[in-house]
Amino acid sequence: MQEPFLLVENNSLPSTVRSPFQYIYLLVEICYQTLSAYASTIQTSPRELANAALSVSQNGAQSTSNLELKLSKEHGLNPGEAVAIIDCVETMRDSVDKLHQSMAAMKDLQGPDFGMKMSNIQTWVSAALTNEDTCMDGIEGKAMNGKIRDTIRSNIARVAQLTSNALAFINRLSY
Repeated sequence: MQEPFLLVENNSLPSTVRSPFQYIYLLVEICYQTLSAYASTIQTSPRELANAALSVSQNGAQSTSNLELKLSKEHGLNPGEAVAIIDCVETMRDSVDKLHQSMAAMKDLQGPDFGMKMSNIQTWVSAALTNEDTCMDGIEGKAMNGKIRDTIRSNIARVAQLTSNALAFINRLSY
């Protein structure tokens, strides 16, 4: 079976990244930074690696949702900014729920319905990633305070990278 590969188009890269190779390096660096603390638990287990990556992603999504909620209560927001941030809070909460659901399902992957369970997990993690993109799209289209937008954007981008890594490790389990 051929190994999966990452195809990244230049027009889909984050604005601070100049090439697909730089983006891949960034994802690898984030993996190392966020998962090395779990090395004694992971050891050589692909399943433990996927679980750790899911946990890190869920924690990042929860922290980002909490930050967005705090930002939504700042004084001086115009109504459009407030709505965009609240929408982001809701989509991030849904991401947290999908990642939590995935972590629970990862605990029971044995049996003849392994394929169906893996498919569900992949769907939920993909949905979390889509929610993160939706939040990013929602704040990009609004006239918003630059500092608030940049704070939300950087946090969402980080969570999306964590979720993307988790999905990659989960996809490896299905081979």
